[in-house]
Amino acid sequence: MHRLSRIPYVPGYRDFQSGLRFLPTLAIAPDGDAIAYVDDANGQFNLVTQALSTGDTRRLTAGTDSTVRRVAWHPGGEWLLYLADDSGDENTQLYRIDAAGGIPVRLTDAPDVQYSAALGEPFSPDGRFIAYCGNDRDPADQDVLVLDLSADEVRRVYTGGGRVYPGHWSPDGSRLTLAQWRTTNSDHLVHLATLDGAEPRSLTPYDDVATYWLGPWLRDGSGFLVMSNVGREFTGLATMDAESGALTWLDTPDWDVEEVALSADGRVLVWNVNVDGFTQLRGRDLVTGADIRVPELPAGAATGLTVSGDGRFVVLRLSTATRPWNILLIDLTYGELRWLSNVRPVTADPATFREPTLVRYPAQDGRQIPGYLYRPEGPGPAGVLISIHGGPAWQELPVYMHDGFYQYLLAHGVGVFAPNVRGSLGYGRTYSDLVNRDWGGGDLTDLADAVAYLRAQEWIDPDRIGVMGASYGGFAVLSCLSRLSELNWAAGVDLYGPSNLVTLAKASPPTWRSLVAAVIGDPEADADRLMARSPVTHADRIRAPLMVIQGANDPRVPRQESDQIVERLRSRGVEVRYEVFPDEGHGLLRRDNQARAFANAGEFLIKHLGD
Repeated sequence: MHRLSRIPYVPGYRDFQSGLRFLPTLAIAPDGDAIAYVDDANGQFNLVTQALSTGDTRRLTAGTDSTVRRVAWHPGGEWLLYLADDSGDENTQLYRIDAAGGIPVRLTDAPDVQYSAALGEPFSPDGRFIAYCGNDRDPADQDVLVLDLSADEVRRVYTGGGRVYPGHWSPDGSRLTLAQWRTTNSDHLVHLATLDGAEPRSLTPYDDVATYWLGPWLRDGSGFLVMSNVGREFTGLATMDAESGALTWLDTPDWDVEEVALSADGRVLVWNVNVDGFTQLRGRDLVTGADIRVPELPAGAATGLTVSGDGRFVVLRLSTATRPWNILLIDLTYGELRWLSNVRPVTADPATFREPTLVRYPAQDGRQIPGYLYRPEGPGPAGVLISIHGGPAWQELPVYMHDGFYQYLLAHGVGVFAPNVRGSLGYGRTYSDLVNRDWGGGDLTDLADAVAYLRAQEWIDPDRIGVMGASYGGFAVLSCLSRLSELNWAAGVDLYGPSNLVTLAKASPPTWRSLVAAVIGDPEADADRLMARSPVTHADRIRAPLMVIQGANDPRVPRQESDQIVERLRSRGVEVRYEVFPDEGHGLLRRDNQARAFANAGEFLIKHLGD
């Protein structure tokens, strides 16, 4: 009798995936007894409600092609508003559905138009009006519209052109805040609109360049909350007077305030502060002026902050580097934390996961570049993947990135370094603005300096350094492999990254053109500079094996951006693997697609970076 040899189990990416994913949209029912959120239990993101008292869930939608992007609860509590698009095309439409379930009702029906509900609270306090925006009049202009549910009529309250978003209704329902996004995502004006046909009134100086993220109104209607960096390096929390536009500061940390929520009774104010990527929750009683004692959050990042009408409960979505995104309820009365979900990796053991170390490395101009360094178990030497976030106006955070992808690589002996190169959010407006009209400039130098930093670490194999990124991060990957080819990269993975800045700028959605011109450049006036910075111009220098992942319906980085770089590399015989997902847009929203893409990317990287 032969004894069977025991073959060790080798974990795959699917073992590290979470059992459920949530989008960063949460809403508490008006009576405080339920929450609404979006998860992908059926493989696609759909709308769910959960009773807080019993934990019972009700699945309200079951789309297989559409993706629910956002949810809000009608003040009467009987039904919900949600936004959904089709196969990632981002042409979101508005729907209503009964809280008890049933067939969704379309409130808009223009498949080629992008609609969006108010960035704050879309419903007027009496529930009669819905504030939203869309480019249905002119593809290049985003109007602000108000749907009168009682008369089934639409009013246009702003038609001034550009990108303008409704914010929040005043307590009496007579006024609506508007945010006009100008040349960049961090250049805003604030207006007040009414429903009487009058022109909206501006509350901020036209010549100022500052962020103004709109928050809820104060209960007495004298003003509203804003998160702004006017006159500051970081975004603080203030109230804005509804008549004069004057600011009264409530919190001015040397970090960014990211989210704010106020209870319907106007008493309990809570807000998030991003401290080196980690979320801190703060609170204040606006009646007494006293700070509210808020329990410390787990060491990670949180989004989707919302508070119940009576101010007792706070709900948010939170993740750490070793724990997937879950929904967390905070009872402010008792200072207790209660997880409303308990999503874990499918089979991987979190006890084996590795925490990152927050490090800073020197750039050539003297700046210190922050980043999260994940070291695999063992003495080394180990290969390392540099993971570059998208945006570029985003920030690498200490969360369960790419649904466990980092931990999967670590389990296979591959380290991960996730830097926040110049252009990243979270480190002040000067730092984030450095990348504007300089894609492939100082940011690329920061990545070269990252390689030098890694090669100086004793546990890292200098010949096994790869690079991966999505969207802008994909552009950075292609730039590294082409313009920094002398660094002898071991491999690269590009997820829907642009390869040609001229064709990217020309293909941008009409409402984005001013943004693209300010952040990337004008495809006509700046064509020479943009082509000099485009990876496709330097494609003949790429030698490293490359994997490219692309959504066929991507409206932000069209498929052509990946096609042209793949064609150039294949014509030279460079190893390139190309995967196109016909039912995806900008990102991988379907669970099966995400699992396939990251499993294949992981195998590709482990082959080239592993032992």
